[in-house]
Amino acid sequence: MTSTNPPPRLPPRGALISAAFFFVSGILDSVLNLLHVGNGVDFTTAWTIVGRGLMSVIVGYGLWHRVALCRSIALIYCLASVVTYSAALALAFSRQPLHFPPAVVVGSAFEVPSCVVLFMYLRSREAATLFVRPLF
Repeated sequence: MTSTNPPPRLPPRGALISAAFFFVSGILDSVLNLLHVGNGVDFTTAWTIVGRGLMSVIVGYGLWHRVALCRSIALIYCLASVVTYSAALALAFSRQPLHFPPAVVVGSAFEVPSCVVLFMYLRSREAATLFVRPLF
């Protein structure tokens, strides 16, 4: 008789959606910024761009495993994103002469609505009971 390990369980829906947002956000940010820089990108610039995207992926990984610290980081990230993009929109509506790279435009269209919904969820009582694992 052979023993088989059960297939890995997916996390609850709230953790899955939260993690998916940060995975997609990190990859989208890296790809769009690398495309914006173009072919002549040096190592330092590429390292910085990929590192920024990797930080979002790491937060997504922590949310996947329901780490409480990653929930706090995600809350702060969502709040900061909404405030930052709101300030940029206010400058745009006041007709300030600004040029936004495509990475910022696409990123804001994806992140602002997602961050508003995700922030409301991460503040909920359900999320507080879901993300309870300590980091160590």
